Amino acid sequence: MSNINLIIEERAADIGKFLVGRLLPFRQKRMVGPFIYIDHMGPVKLNERSNFDILPHPHIGLSTLTFLFEGNIMHRDTLGNEVEITPGAVNWMTAGKGIVHSERTPEYLRDSALLMHGLQIWVALPKDLEEMDPSFFHITAEELPSWEENGVNFKLVAGEAFGKKSAVPVYSKLYMLEIKSKTRQELKLGDHLYGESGLYILEGGVESDDNTYGPKQMLVTKESHLCEFTIQENSTVYIFGGEPFPEERFIDWNFVASDKALIAEAKQKWVAQEFDKIKGEEDEFVPYPTFPRK
Repeated sequence: MSNINLIIEERAADIGKFLVGRLLPFRQKRMVGPFIYIDHMGPVKLNERSNFDILPHPHIGLSTLTFLFEGNIMHRDTLGNEVEITPGAVNWMTAGKGIVHSERTPEYLRDSALLMHGLQIWVALPKDLEEMDPSFFHITAEELPSWEENGVNFKLVAGEAFGKKSAVPVYSKLYMLEIKSKTRQELKLGDHLYGESGLYILEGGVESDDNTYGPKQMLVTKESHLCEFTIQENSTVYIFGGEPFPEERFIDWNFVASDKALIAEAKQKWVAQEFDKIKGEEDEFVPYPTFPRK
């Protein structure tokens, strides 16, 4: 019997200057564990006329996880952080009751030809922490737990799994794993996982129950403890998952909450420009979008 409950194909989504491949939320599956939003960004070529510039914008009720395969992004926020994100590093920003940040091509690279490629992820906060104080954490690629088993390379980007723990300060039971293999291997991961699991194929492919799946697909398991598949040669996959929350989460633009009143309050506050400002970027912001009404 197949353990695959749902197959999610990347859908094109417009985030301003760029089109991304959206995996979550999906109409049939709004969340996988606490993961509520996953975008595959790129690969896209940039030059001096098309730098990566996401102007100051707000968040509440979530943590953002930025993980680059290629490219560089300068992160700035209203806590005063100014950190360059490089491939393999993790930017973990917890919005809580509210934070504003911008993401741009670093100044020293703005006249260069660049390739931008990575994952932009939102993780919902537990209900009792939705209005916590905002915070920011950065960890280099070398600091992430990495290990090898039977020629397969594992990296724990965030959370806990396989008896290991990433230093990224998460607020619920979750895991984000990178798995790379140059050879065809059968993997049985169920004993190391918990809650719900989603397997995203970046490159290569996986086989399960006589079916083959390829890039830009995410497979959602029925039960994480039955997570078994064959990874093909020269493949890279990511597994996201964890314990789901008992309460529903609502999304409006960049705001996530279990209570729609918190979202309405944040929207009003942003429209009135009452959020804190990023130093040096006080006059720039992304306006609250006017969504077309049907």
